[in-house]
Amino acid sequence: MKKWSVGIPDRNTVLKLMTGCSVTSLTASAIASKGYESPDSVIKSLNVGELSDPFLIKDMKEAADTINAAIDSGERICIYGDYDCDGVMATVILYSYLLETGADVTYYIPERAEGYGLNNGAIDRIAADGVKLIVTVDNGIAAISEAEHIYGLGLRLVVTDHHQQGEKLPRAEAVVDPHRHDCFSPFKYMCGAGIALKLIAALDGGDCTMALEQFGDLAAIATVADIVSLTGENRFLASYGIQLIENTDRPSLMALKEVCGLTDKPINSQSLGFGIAPRINAAGRFGSPKTAARLFLCEDYDDALVIAQELDGLNNMRKQAENDIIAEIYSMIDNDPSLVYGRVIFLCGKDWHHGVIGIVASRIMEQFGKPCFIASDSGGEIRGSARSFGEFSIFEALSYAQEVLEKFGGHPGAGGFTVKSGMSADFGRLLEEYALKDHKVMPQATLAADAPATPAELTVDNVRGLSLLEPFGAENEKPLFYIGEAELLEVLPLSDGLHSKLRLKAGFAKIDALMFRTAPTALPVKVGDRCDMIVTLGVNSYRGRDSVSVVVSDIRPHTFEQSKYFAALGSFEAFMRGEELPKNYYPSMYPSREEAVKVYKAIPENGISLDRLYISLTGKSINYCKFRFAIEAFRELGLVKMNASDFGVSRVKVSAKTDLYSAPVLEKLRSRL
Repeated sequence: MKKWSVGIPDRNTVLKLMTGCSVTSLTASAIASKGYESPDSVIKSLNVGELSDPFLIKDMKEAADTINAAIDSGERICIYGDYDCDGVMATVILYSYLLETGADVTYYIPERAEGYGLNNGAIDRIAADGVKLIVTVDNGIAAISEAEHIYGLGLRLVVTDHHQQGEKLPRAEAVVDPHRHDCFSPFKYMCGAGIALKLIAALDGGDCTMALEQFGDLAAIATVADIVSLTGENRFLASYGIQLIENTDRPSLMALKEVCGLTDKPINSQSLGFGIAPRINAAGRFGSPKTAARLFLCEDYDDALVIAQELDGLNNMRKQAENDIIAEIYSMIDNDPSLVYGRVIFLCGKDWHHGVIGIVASRIMEQFGKPCFIASDSGGEIRGSARSFGEFSIFEALSYAQEVLEKFGGHPGAGGFTVKSGMSADFGRLLEEYALKDHKVMPQATLAADAPATPAELTVDNVRGLSLLEPFGAENEKPLFYIGEAELLEVLPLSDGLHSKLRLKAGFAKIDALMFRTAPTALPVKVGDRCDMIVTLGVNSYRGRDSVSVVVSDIRPHTFEQSKYFAALGSFEAFMRGEELPKNYYPSMYPSREEAVKVYKAIPENGISLDRLYISLTGKSINYCKFRFAIEAFRELGLVKMNASDFGVSRVKVSAKTDLYSAPVLEKLRSRL
């Protein structure tokens, strides 16, 4: 189970927003939970109707003047992009525009194996092609030595980027990046493609209308894919672009919509983030990013469809590789649960595909609620990706462990690293050392509901009103709502038990809800229980009839005591990783024989989730610590088998009697009594 927080918006503020903004109660509650207090603040934030003047970004005029001069003089220009969706879209946007102006222009997108950003080998090849001006998109702000190499070859450089500035800027005719320390542009959070679009507007005199009409769709895809803040100008750009995509005649997008099953379906940020963008990214992960660029430069639908199908195939390879690695990780954890008892999770596998380990790190982080570092050992080179949340900074953790790293980079939420040969164990130790030193209490992944929702509010019109807040994404997430004390009437398996359909009664209302990636056997509740849920709401349309869609993010018994559960879990894991606890803790953690027997007898032969098992024992004087120590003892003695994928436990058939207290974990615990 996850830790919950439930927002309780001020009632007077909600009523004021309902009246002043003419929105439904659910929408007003969601808005209030985001900190808006007045209708004026909401209108100002949600009704951004244009992009700001591109020349407000530092060096934008210098960049435009340099490029326009190169066009006029017939100099060969190279657009230097990146292999992810943002980099590809930015490359296509700027290349297409310059091509239309009659410029002598080419583009270069490095393969993933080359690494991110400018590299001297690529620069040499570009110079040999007769290029005189390199314009970067979605990279370049950190290319200090590479910029000097460019000028050493007699070329010039214009940098456009959206990443953070380091200690110094690269040598260039212009460095366009809103995150420059001396840039005072009003909006800082555009992706690389967004900056490229503004550069086009600057090249055209400063009006963004043409740039938006021609390339707003591509910039919107990149904005969603790059997980930049969907507020302010990004909100406008994404909304504008989504409308273009819905009515597109661009062959590449028509073909992608076809392979994604989105033809004639409404387009939203979810369609882009989980449908179109992954297929573009798959090119850089499992093929060549140039394939994705070629698709968006394609002018014939039939040709575009062939390329789109190729990208779809690459995306299927990506999903398979991702699932294979995760299955291997679950197997590792099943054999050694201590791998996830640390303050952070660090796992390394043989020849795990570098193109997906970042995605895997995100999924393992979400599954276990801890900062996650995933690495692949390929021919002795150990490279990895990391993901985090809250106050735990990946960049700071990697900085602390830099003595055992060949290189590293990133920001608080994510990063990449290469471990020195033979230093994997030291890297893991240093991560734990940093976590203990800087976070006596580790940040806990929390599922935050914006507000409670009553059964009476679950109407089609009320839920449809939430669409006012779209597009959803980073810093404008889809609202979550808390529904309390609903009676679970029925549980039905879906997709061979992979998902669950729940039928509940809340007050006088009947609710049908879906819970994805959770089998009925993994639910911590059973039929007849009174449950609390955190859900997302939407509207389904089927055969002309609209109904409210309820998707459960998490569910638990109404009587669940969250603070006791997580305190006990924290103590158990601290003991398992060798940390000292207050001496008075140990007696209350040690299960008696009778308590252990109760736990064992409650495990069905076909298995059960740990949370469901524990909840079934509530009221039988077994606290969560005792419960987990009993389970661990059974595991060590070969009496049960753990399943990390669904936090399950099942019995193992044994023929001989076993002394429970011979389990190493209980011997160690007994020594502390």
